[in-house]
Amino acid sequence: MTNNIYIEGIGKVKITKKKGVKRITLSVSETGNVRITIPYPVSFKDAEQFINEKKDWIIRSRKKMKSKKRNTLFTPQTVFNTKKHRLLFIPGNKTYIIVTDSYIKVYYDKSIKFEDEKFQNYIRTGITETLRSEAREYLPERTKYLAEIHNFNYGKVTVRNAKTRWGSCSGKNNISLNIHLMRLPEHLSDYVILHELCHTIEKNHGKNFWMLLDKVSGNAKKLDSELKKFSPNIF
Repeated sequence: MTNNIYIEGIGKVKITKKKGVKRITLSVSETGNVRITIPYPVSFKDAEQFINEKKDWIIRSRKKMKSKKRNTLFTPQTVFNTKKHRLLFIPGNKTYIIVTDSYIKVYYDKSIKFEDEKFQNYIRTGITETLRSEAREYLPERTKYLAEIHNFNYGKVTVRNAKTRWGSCSGKNNISLNIHLMRLPEHLSDYVILHELCHTIEKNHGKNFWMLLDKVSGNAKKLDSELKKFSPNIF
């Protein structure tokens, strides 16, 4: 059983009664939506009182969500590009995603609310799978190309969806690269690949590592500073 109520200073709150639930659970989503789940014996009036008592916590949680870096809300105004694709919103009567050679096409029902968490997660899933597909096709070959030019030897290349790191190199010289490299300009994704290739020779970030990286990348400090303007965590 579900009921939506309006709380002054908070806005709409979704209250859900569930059988088997033993305690009240209050949550704030990444998009700021407030939900509360209550046991069946608890009344909606009691739930409303509980929410009012937790107003300060809700406000703090919303501020915390807003302060997160790169927490993208995808709308028709959002500019989002990968190496091969551009995000495109198309209004219609149904919601679905089609990936072509050049576009991630998001068809959406005209009545949909872009702040809806399920809709945003649906878009993120489509983007993630597109990035993964691009990365599997591009990054191993690009790593091989750069390694041959600069005489590096490495084990294998894997791609993954990481939240904080652009790449890593294991003790066995296996390289892991972030699928979000597909959102970077080519000179920066090359810089990350070269960074990890340098770790096949220099395992730490000491003086010799930076000298080697500077030699193969051209200007490591400048590129590293430019890379810091981007983040793998856009979601």
